[in-house]
Amino acid sequence: MNTLTGLSQPLALRLEKSPLLQRWRALAPRERLALSVLALFLLAALLYLGLWRPAEQSRAVARSYFEQQRELHAYLEAQAPLARGLQGKPKVSVDPARLQGLVTAAAVQQGLTVERLDSEGDGGLQVSLQPAPFAQLLRWFGVLESQGVRIGEAGLDRNADGRVAARLTLHAGP
Repeated sequence: MNTLTGLSQPLALRLEKSPLLQRWRALAPRERLALSVLALFLLAALLYLGLWRPAEQSRAVARSYFEQQRELHAYLEAQAPLARGLQGKPKVSVDPARLQGLVTAAAVQQGLTVERLDSEGDGGLQVSLQPAPFAQLLRWFGVLESQGVRIGEAGLDRNADGRVAARLTLHAGP
């Protein structure tokens, strides 16, 4: 005897004796149809709420993030000529001993808050700023550049509120 039929016969017997199947057969055809339609509706609702809606919400979040990134890219592209213009060598030479005072004064003038200042051995200065709008940071970079301060390295981190935290290595002179 085949093992599949051996397993299927006890399963078929259990199904035949099932109280649920007996109640189903006892229902009128109209009631069976109503229960079948209700079951299909519930299945469709569960599929919608369990699969489709979360996928649609994820798509909306991804679309929003994409639009934000597109706007940021357009802004950076528009500001690229200004950034390239700032690449030139400074016209003014600053004394390395005055660098710290010059940097903090320029930051206060632009409305920025310096979190930390560390002097480097080669006359450089490491500066960490609290998050601020990017346009404000660009103006500050321009002021520093015009006063003879050179930006060696820059690390920028964008926060969720659109503000940017900056960590910079600054040097005096060209």
